Amino acid sequence: MGYRSVFAPGCFKDRTIVVTGGGSGIGRCTAHELASLGAHVVLVGRKQDKLEQVASELREDGGACSLEVLDIRDEEGVKATVGRIVAARGRIHGLVNNAGGQFPSPLVAISKKGFEAVVSTNLTGGFLMAREVYLQSMSTQGGAIVNMLADAWGGMPGMGHSGAARMGMLNLTQTAAVEWAAAGVRVNAVAPGWVASSGMDSYQDEGVKALIPLLKQEVPLQRLATEAEVSGAIVFLLSDVAAFITGEVIKIDGGASCNTKIFPLEETSASRPYEGFHRAAAPRILGGDKK
Repeated sequence: MGYRSVFAPGCFKDRTIVVTGGGSGIGRCTAHELASLGAHVVLVGRKQDKLEQVASELREDGGACSLEVLDIRDEEGVKATVGRIVAARGRIHGLVNNAGGQFPSPLVAISKKGFEAVVSTNLTGGFLMAREVYLQSMSTQGGAIVNMLADAWGGMPGMGHSGAARMGMLNLTQTAAVEWAAAGVRVNAVAPGWVASSGMDSYQDEGVKALIPLLKQEVPLQRLATEAEVSGAIVFLLSDVAAFITGEVIKIDGGASCNTKIFPLEETSASRPYEGFHRAAAPRILGGDKK
């Protein structure tokens, strides 16, 4: 059994796509889908063991990949890493700016160091990756970039540092879409809501852990997203059919950003999740057995 993508087999053949945060969660899933469609996927992340595990999965499934250990907040490291990729592959056709991270906290409890750490990971690091990919490859050969946002419309209580960074990435996406259009570069973003991903198991706060199983009650479709539903949107934006789309954001939140809290949501099981990722496993917090 392989990845069950809705996209045409081979539609990314001979293309090199860089996926940051490729060692787990949405990044891992996206890497699998792109590899299944013929892309050579460059996995980028901070932890070599996680990258090697995903690379092993991709190769076992018949995909082509390589990996680069990198902290995207390191400007010189980003420059050198992108340079190595271009030297090895000739060019970079696509960048999935997926790497990020945050911790739950009210604003009053976030230190300057903590705030800057989250902004550096979720905004500055993505900027550095996009800039270097543009300068070292896409400025002369074109390409597509997909940035990662979040469902932070109207604020992100409990994660204000992440919300500020993600909304900064929205403006950066729109700005780059205009500035880099003449080079044939498209820049878009996805904004997932709550996703049943391994990242949910990283939260240690007992209050947050108790809240996670209740999140679906605030979503009009009354469920969480699958990783494959986010990956599919990313792959679409990277694909040729999105050739006239740039500066846009696709919300993948089951309608949560439209919920005004006034209209009562009905319980429903009518929405059927798309389960394209053959190696997906539910997070432990939601009853899965992922280790």
